[in-house]
Amino acid sequence: MKPLCGAAFLLLLLCAAAAAQSSCICEKNKRVSSCRMDGSGRCRCEAIGSGVTVDCSTLTSKCLLMKAEVVGSKSGRREKPKDAFEDTDGLYDPECENSGAFKAKQCNGTTCWCVNTAGVRRTDKHDADLKCNQLVRTMWIIIEMKHAERSAPLNAESLKKFFTDTITSRYQLDGRYITSVLYENPYITIDLKQNSSEKSIGDVDIADVAYYFEKDVKGQSIFHNNAGLNVSIDNEPVKLEKTVVYYVDEIAPEFSMKSLTPGLIAVIVVVVIAIVAAIVVLVLTRRRKGKYVKAEVKEMNEMHRGLNA
Repeated sequence: MKPLCGAAFLLLLLCAAAAAQSSCICEKNKRVSSCRMDGSGRCRCEAIGSGVTVDCSTLTSKCLLMKAEVVGSKSGRREKPKDAFEDTDGLYDPECENSGAFKAKQCNGTTCWCVNTAGVRRTDKHDADLKCNQLVRTMWIIIEMKHAERSAPLNAESLKKFFTDTITSRYQLDGRYITSVLYENPYITIDLKQNSSEKSIGDVDIADVAYYFEKDVKGQSIFHNNAGLNVSIDNEPVKLEKTVVYYVDEIAPEFSMKSLTPGLIAVIVVVVIAIVAAIVVLVLTRRRKGKYVKAEVKEMNEMHRGLNA
């Protein structure tokens, strides 16, 4: 019996060693489980919350990341294009395709809305009968940041190089999709453009890049090592105070006036009041001018009568 026991123990050791060799760490996504190396030597894991298998050699889709974050939370100055809009809804539990893409229609109980490829709501909220015929592509993402007050502005060329290199290396985005890195002290604006015809198989999506980037800047890195993005221009650390992401879709969003934020409504009201006030002042001014003209004509007539007399 002893030789058999020894053989069984050796077999267990071999199995444990094989299991240790097949396990791996998903460096680009900490919101995963059951990680194993596949036959090609790539680390593949199951995304938390969905169970969808993800390839750890590239970025995980935003939809799967949001779903995993929801599970985790439950357990624990440039003029913008007129169609650009901000994600004001924040985190929600999304419905994802097996590919990791957002489903065009998202719901929270009996309330539903349509989203773009970045998972951002692009319609008003309706009941469950809402029809979302297609998943509209976000072709342009604008990342606007503001750095802390400084005694001197940053070097624009160094800043452009830093962000271009970071986005291409850290987030694996092809440089041709980075169309602009603009510095207008203290604002930094990065334009990412990628329409459906330009995106090739294997290219990371600009929506995923923007999500990873925003999380990094806010100190909520998705990477396994939790190391956020340290912005350093010419070997000098730069502190970012605010980051806002705007989305421009291939088809304009379908928001009604009732969906406007109170702040925007207030601005509209102020503008309308100002216009009405200007019109009132203009009318009163013309009336007074007319009275003055009539008075002058009357005085001239009286003078003529006096001379004729």
